[in-house]
Amino acid sequence: MQLVVARIGRAHGVLGEATIEVRTDQPEDRFYVGSVLATEPTSFGPLTISSVRDHNGILLLGFQGVSDRNQVEILRNVLLVAEVDIEADSTEDDFHVQQLLECLVSTDEGVQIGLVTDVINLPGQDLLAVDYNGREILIPFVKAIVPIVDVKARKITIAPPAGLLDE
Repeated sequence: MQLVVARIGRAHGVLGEATIEVRTDQPEDRFYVGSVLATEPTSFGPLTISSVRDHNGILLLGFQGVSDRNQVEILRNVLLVAEVDIEADSTEDDFHVQQLLECLVSTDEGVQIGLVTDVINLPGQDLLAVDYNGREILIPFVKAIVPIVDVKARKITIAPPAGLLDE
């Protein structure tokens, strides 16, 4: 399955390196010299990585054919996409965003809430955005509130604390 693994940020220096917003738990498996990544939009790729380095905790990548900061700025906000074997990369409590989108969310009492429309990644925890009666609610994606995730059946069971579903 094709998954977004990064977003190209601003240029770093004058030699064509770009800052990278990493969106994968396995950057060492995705970003190495010679790696070829598809892009979104597709008109910018594929891109072949020519250099990889860490600069004060920020991943910097160079790409073949991109030799100055003006060329990097053209690529700014382009998404990098890689082929990922979801089954091989997953554990019981490890999910890719694409596996959660469009899953039906129900309470532990069987009340249907709605479909997952987005997964918001925050530093402290992820949130499930769910369409609930025409409005978006955000559900903290923690075991205490989301005890059951069945991606094969496309169902998520929540144990909502008081007030979570109130208007």
